[in-house]
Amino acid sequence: MSELIPVLAADEIHLLVKSMAQRISVDYRGRELVMIGVLKGAFIFLADLIRQLTIPVKVDFLQACSYGAGTQSCGAVRLVKDIGVDIRQKDVLLVEDIVDTGLTVNRILDHLKSFLPASVGVCTLIDKRERRAAEVPIAYAGHVTEKGFLVGYGLDCDEAYRNLPGIYQLKIQVVEP
Repeated sequence: MSELIPVLAADEIHLLVKSMAQRISVDYRGRELVMIGVLKGAFIFLADLIRQLTIPVKVDFLQACSYGAGTQSCGAVRLVKDIGVDIRQKDVLLVEDIVDTGLTVNRILDHLKSFLPASVGVCTLIDKRERRAAEVPIAYAGHVTEKGFLVGYGLDCDEAYRNLPGIYQLKIQVVEP
């Protein structure tokens, strides 16, 4: 049995995304920006974000795996899908749904830096600090939270809940036999 506790409504998310896009548009005006979404969680956020930009942008995706099935990171990060666009001497903005431990983002940043981009930044919808194990240079964060397992708007639990228009804290209630 599980319970969904509202954290961000769809209209609140829309305002956060719009505000972030305005800042990104100003910061990267006149530069060659490539936004790289981390699959699967960031696809909804990235789609909404790029539609709000007022500057040209190229988009690509990569996929990293660190969770498996469940709510705890296994700690080991592996790249499942790599980027296909050339990012050499371009400004890169890594787009994540949530930064939690920081291990996945740092592993991806190290990988992206090996392609010699002009710059690499991090944009995340949710900056969750409860289990931060590595310092992460987040340039844009939509919402900061200290704790809770969050789902909705791309965030999942064992591939469920991604389709929810808002973000919720998932409370799993253990039923005793």
